[in-house]
Amino acid sequence: MTPSPVGPRPVLVCGAGGFIGGHLAARLLAEGHRVRCADVKPLRSWFQLHPGAENLSLDLSHREQAAAAVAGVRDVYNLAADMGGIGYISTHRADCMLSVLINTHLLLAARESGVRRYFYASSACVYPDYRQDRTEAQPLAEAMAYPAMPEDGYGWEKLFSERMCADFAADYGLAVRVARFHNVYGPHGSWDDGREKAPAALCRKVARAVRSGGGEIELWGDGRRTRSFTYVDDCVEGVRRLMESGHDGPLNLGSSELVTVRELADLVCATAGVRLRYRHDLTAPTGVAGRNSDNALVRSVLGWEPSVPLSAGLAATYPWIADRVGRAEEAAA
Repeated sequence: MTPSPVGPRPVLVCGAGGFIGGHLAARLLAEGHRVRCADVKPLRSWFQLHPGAENLSLDLSHREQAAAAVAGVRDVYNLAADMGGIGYISTHRADCMLSVLINTHLLLAARESGVRRYFYASSACVYPDYRQDRTEAQPLAEAMAYPAMPEDGYGWEKLFSERMCADFAADYGLAVRVARFHNVYGPHGSWDDGREKAPAALCRKVARAVRSGGGEIELWGDGRRTRSFTYVDDCVEGVRRLMESGHDGPLNLGSSELVTVRELADLVCATAGVRLRYRHDLTAPTGVAGRNSDNALVRSVLGWEPSVPLSAGLAATYPWIADRVGRAEEAAA
């Protein structure tokens, strides 16, 4: 553990050893905040370990450890969850649901400790399946989460936790901020541990094909399902803007640049400077047919919306993953 610099009460980033949490902690440190970082993983396993922060390995699903993390902090950013890409969340529904314990205990600790503001990282997985049954995806506005029919496991946990945040605000006056993340990608995240999402998985597959000279990669599904993908810097910018705003309802944080999975793969190949054939695994999990973010409310509330083009985000993400692929193969040789 490294002592925080002298200054006002620290801010707490929960899930700081993970992908988005690590980027958020870096942003807060750059802004001059004292930052306390907490994650269930041992410090050696964090994607980013910031020496300027107070770094704690804690299981926030336990009430006493959540209370220890929150003690004395000004703001709480809760990005801690058991989650991953579609391959993970479709086979670990109960594990994902258990993340409700993290939010429960952090909310209780925040109420008892006089926290100024509490941020909860929700997900576009809260939106109902019946609004995402076509590849010509209807942009999902915040009010469309109800009548509820979210993704099994992970989506239900996120929607329930949103409601818990709203009720803590109503009953105890806790100032809460809730963002629904839409497929966030970038460097310093999962790329080969079973939790990676589509952009990271495709970057890995392309990088391995480049190194091996293979001319083919596998795509899950028929390649026609659609998504929008949000670069992590846009996500962090939105989190900071939302946290300092007066908006207390759920807010989309997502790009509105809709692409098919095949178009995503084409962009990764273009970034790597290669052309590859695609082999389709039609038995693999693929999630809903189409999902896109309606950004009318975020533009109205924050005067801003995610703007990093997918091509630009991949230009930063692919080299990072290709470097990890190379290191892993050289270590295994």
